Amino acid sequence: MNLDQLAALNRCIAGRVPVAAVTALDAGLEPGDRVVILTPEDVSGQYYAEALLEAFRTGRSGIHEAAGRRYFFNVHLPPVKLVITGAVHISQALAEIARVIDLDCTIIDPRTAFATAGRFPLTRVIAEWPERALPALALDRYTAFVALTHDPKIDDPGLDAALRAGCFYVGALGSRKTHAKRVERLTAAGLPVAAVARIRAPVGLDLGAANPAEIAVAIAAEIIAAMREKRRAPAEAAER
Repeated sequence: MNLDQLAALNRCIAGRVPVAAVTALDAGLEPGDRVVILTPEDVSGQYYAEALLEAFRTGRSGIHEAAGRRYFFNVHLPPVKLVITGAVHISQALAEIARVIDLDCTIIDPRTAFATAGRFPLTRVIAEWPERALPALALDRYTAFVALTHDPKIDDPGLDAALRAGCFYVGALGSRKTHAKRVERLTAAGLPVAAVARIRAPVGLDLGAANPAEIAVAIAAEIIAAMREKRRAPAEAAER
């Protein structure tokens, strides 16, 4: 890898862009021809396109063979972020699970009685309205967003921002009746119907969860399933 390639790799990593350094392992190539730096958008047309896209999906580096040649894929995926609106009981359990499964969790809630370090001792908590807090968090397609307050003034701005940013997972707590009203509000606010349809509500896999901790498990399981979907292509951001 030369200095220009290293700089390109570092720019992608710093910018939360998935990237891979692909090294040809067969003899007969000059050192400068052995390595290429590729993002998922650059893979089309390569002998090893299918294998590299699968490596991007799983985040696993390793040796692969294509067209009779061997390659080493060194894959760098952005760390997955979990952003939650609502410093509630479900959030307390979900933050604990997020730490175990290595998700970078942030909780937003303007209600200072709930958004405290004492209730979330090892999690970043921002006691601000989502409109103020979210821009600095830079939501992207490697972000999971969950709305848990039941308060439209807190949840709706976060859902709007998450859908526009193309977050790979967007979920919201509430019954089907509650969600129907939420859909009306968000579409009235200008979000396309197709974008709003991406919200997973009621949130979480249907595990028959009966308490906050079990609901948190169901949400975490659904997030993991979304992370590992066969089609790890970039989620399309909703039209602005």
